[in-house]
Amino acid sequence: MDDASVRATPTGDDVDGARVGAARIAARMLRGALAMTTRARAGPGMSSTRARARAVIARRARGGTTLGRTASASATRRGRGTIARASGGEKKEKNAYGETVRLPKTSFEMRANSVVKEPKMQEWWRERGVYETLRDRDGEAFVLHDGPPYANGDLHIGHALNKILKDFVNRWEMMNGKKVRFVPGWDCHGLPIELKVLQSMDAEARKNLTPIKLRYKAKAFAEKTVKAQREQFKRYGVWADWEDPYMTLLPEYEAAQMEVFGSMFLNGHIYRGKKPVHWSPSSMTALAEAELEYPEGHFSQSIYVAFPVSEVPDSTPSALRDLLKDASLAIWTTTPWTMPANAAVAVNAKLDYSVCRVESTGKTLVVAEGLREAVAAKLESELTTLGTFKGQDFENVQYSHPFYERKSPVIIGGEYITTETGTGLVHTAPGHGQDDYISGMKYGLPLYSPVDNAGLFTAEAGGDLEGKDVLGDGNVLCIEKLETAGALLKREKYGHKYPYDWRTKKPTIFRATEQWFASVEGFREDALKELDKLQFIPESGSKRMRPMVSGRADWCISRQRAWGVPIPAFYHKDTNEVLMDEAIIKHVTEIVRAKGTNAWWELEVEDLLPEEHKAKAGEYVRGTDTMDVWFDSGSSWAGVVKTRGMSFPADVYLEGSDQHRGWFQSSLLTGVGAMGQAPYKTILTHGFVLDEKGYKMSKSLGNVIDPRTVIEGGKNQKQEPGYGADTLRLWVASTDYSGDVSIGMNIIKQTSEAYRKLRGTIRFAMGVLDDFNPAQQVPYDDLPVFDKYVLHRLNATVKEIESSYKAFDYSRVVSAVTSFTTFLSNVYLDVSKDKLYIGAQDDFKRRACQTVVSALVERIIAAIAPLTPHMAEEAFQALPYDKPNGAISVFIAGWPSTPAAWSELDAKDVEFWDSFLEIRDGVNKVLEEARTAKLLGASLESKVTMHCSDAKFLAKLTGEGIAEELRYLFIVSEVQLADSSDVAIAGCDFKSVVDVPGAGTVSIGVARAAGSKCARCWNFSPLVGSDAKHSQLCERCVPIVNATHPDLVVPEPAAA
Repeated sequence: MDDASVRATPTGDDVDGARVGAARIAARMLRGALAMTTRARAGPGMSSTRARARAVIARRARGGTTLGRTASASATRRGRGTIARASGGEKKEKNAYGETVRLPKTSFEMRANSVVKEPKMQEWWRERGVYETLRDRDGEAFVLHDGPPYANGDLHIGHALNKILKDFVNRWEMMNGKKVRFVPGWDCHGLPIELKVLQSMDAEARKNLTPIKLRYKAKAFAEKTVKAQREQFKRYGVWADWEDPYMTLLPEYEAAQMEVFGSMFLNGHIYRGKKPVHWSPSSMTALAEAELEYPEGHFSQSIYVAFPVSEVPDSTPSALRDLLKDASLAIWTTTPWTMPANAAVAVNAKLDYSVCRVESTGKTLVVAEGLREAVAAKLESELTTLGTFKGQDFENVQYSHPFYERKSPVIIGGEYITTETGTGLVHTAPGHGQDDYISGMKYGLPLYSPVDNAGLFTAEAGGDLEGKDVLGDGNVLCIEKLETAGALLKREKYGHKYPYDWRTKKPTIFRATEQWFASVEGFREDALKELDKLQFIPESGSKRMRPMVSGRADWCISRQRAWGVPIPAFYHKDTNEVLMDEAIIKHVTEIVRAKGTNAWWELEVEDLLPEEHKAKAGEYVRGTDTMDVWFDSGSSWAGVVKTRGMSFPADVYLEGSDQHRGWFQSSLLTGVGAMGQAPYKTILTHGFVLDEKGYKMSKSLGNVIDPRTVIEGGKNQKQEPGYGADTLRLWVASTDYSGDVSIGMNIIKQTSEAYRKLRGTIRFAMGVLDDFNPAQQVPYDDLPVFDKYVLHRLNATVKEIESSYKAFDYSRVVSAVTSFTTFLSNVYLDVSKDKLYIGAQDDFKRRACQTVVSALVERIIAAIAPLTPHMAEEAFQALPYDKPNGAISVFIAGWPSTPAAWSELDAKDVEFWDSFLEIRDGVNKVLEEARTAKLLGASLESKVTMHCSDAKFLAKLTGEGIAEELRYLFIVSEVQLADSSDVAIAGCDFKSVVDVPGAGTVSIGVARAAGSKCARCWNFSPLVGSDAKHSQLCERCVPIVNATHPDLVVPEPAAA
């Protein structure tokens, strides 16, 4: 903030003087238009009939008067060559008139030095309490509720994308006067942290680890990780309540979570039951759907099995009864290990089923008619249809189990039975499948599940299977037993999606266990109604999330882990009967609020029970189940937003698109289940981060991008320089985050270059304001019309930026800033250099230009502030006059308003200047051709003659206020408007005739300018040499120098 003033001064190396120094400084400070996007468009503010202007600006970005060239190219354009040594290594002679030129001066450095300066800026904000001022001020509150990352390791680039996007949202709302409080959070319970703790211990230590000891170790690990992650988040430039975050392990949070559980329990939405759930043998706990992943490349052993019909009821049609003698039911499954749990075969009542003879064996099988040919191909035998019947005709037919002395029925299943794969008859094991369970409940089927917590068969499965792994040798043995029994028809490998534990990366199973469930069925319709009230960004999020909720089974909320929030239930020692009521939940909640959840393991049962139940303490034991971590994070609306007195429901939840089935959904279910409403108004999602080739990031592929490396640099700073947080943030802002986004060091380098160019544009604009005071600004009505046109375009750009921020479309913000700064660099700032450098200090046109530059630089700084806050704040502090509204920070200054007059420029004037800029492109093209042919060394050596066939347009060009400015707008020494096309191009070796909408046919001719070159402004004039004192100056520069430097005497140049 206290950088020394950097003055752009002549170096003395140039034979032609400080005018060359000005060109060099300008070229260095404005080296190119911002190029964040591959297209450079004209941007808003053009007349409605000027759709072509996008292409026009794109051409300007490629050529014409762009300031985005190298210094030498820019100087050649103007005829003010780069400052260089003369051939032979000799320095060029200093131009004595250099001191009379007003050069840019600013403390805003070109070199960002972000690695050093950004932490200082963050400390500057902290010392002055800028965030706290904005958080605690009066005004409308805005709440973006933070979804908690897991506290189990370092941050990755996905974390950076997420938190930076949230910071964009919050800073924009702050700049618009909202009271914004952002409370960052961490998910601190659950298996991943348990695993980290266990991995740090040897086998002997793990044997002696009690639940309470594990909990203390897990808490310490989580808190250590939170501390490390917090510092990394802060380095991104994210503003938040970093000293008072929420953690799901905090007692007040755990108590609020228990209150949510209690409300759902009292509302009748929590129950305990035995039903199949996703079970991880590797973690030995139940899992939620959101804790599963489905990796590519999984293969199962699929089998076709024949279950022999043992009994046909009298209700069966007689024709079918006769055919089922000695017949078998053909089923197909990809889980042979579930054979011991088979309790039925399900059919679809509406499908056709055929009784077929297997020609190769003579056996009789029942298969769905729609799959008969597919099954025949699998069995490599023709299946001859003996009769076809509806599925409903097979109901209650009995068959024998191939392993046990057990008969089971054919039942009518649901619409899940199709003719897409298999046989059309479904092996039904209610203890191992959701659809099976539902169908089994209708028929009162037994809930066989002879599998223990480790995924091993129990004695119930039989002595030969007991102790074997259901996903390993137990699965193989089941197939062998079927083959021995003569029931195996076919076995083959089958590739398909299969659920894996997202933490251990190992396969899971469906297994019936006693668990606690949230009955989604009881409030599903209310949840769907709440979904319909929400805003989804992108809108496709609604289509993604709604089916997930409408098809949601009951939510298993219990886990068999020690590190979590306990379910406050007690169990009778003899009957296992549950004891839990409102009084118990409230009592335990208050204990947790005071002492944390460790009290559940540390206190006696008598202390955990309220007075009315203490007498029963000896009969009960405390439960050991903890709540699903998704219930933890899903209760954050209660533990944070409501507990901390923030505006509820939250305005925005912003997370990755995978959270439609994760945090978004668990928050919706707890919100509706506990209090009947969604805890948010808007759901905003982003995609995942891929490498530059579109691949997922993986350590094995070596394509992981660490945010710290981007910001601070790697071990080899030459190969991996530090780019700073603003460059990382600019990358985030440039992406279409609604889908997956790519990052790599090449992309970061390109983003850094765009950042540098944007910084250069701002620096130049600020440099020319060095002697400007807002009190000197020219009233809008008095501004030259071209300056009004620029403000018109600025106004339209500001409106586009505003609408983009409101739509959370940050890439469109970047595009709008890019487009406008390209226009400034290529056109407005370029044509304004003459009046800014050469004109008298208080010249009206110079002050008018500074008035406009002041307006645009303040708005550009504001526009980029939410995206690149360090650069914006640095620029704001470097403004050479009193800060707008006396604010100490760009964020406290807020979003600048735009005067209504800026949008009221006459449409005809807008049309005129749109057309004029297209003509300017045509002039630049001809000038470039003349330079290439060596007719000219620079544009100021030229004279342009021009004719427009549109009489009204030509009349406006010749009017007062424009005609005398044409040579400066074209950056040439003379412009002559001709009466006809022939006159315009007569005697010109370089010429062009083009059609320009609004101007008609435009004829352009280029010739060498008459006269000699002025040593100060470099324009050519016949009057150079007419002043005795300053014989090297033109008629414009002489009075300026006499007024500002009356004692300056410059000797005549030595003869060549």
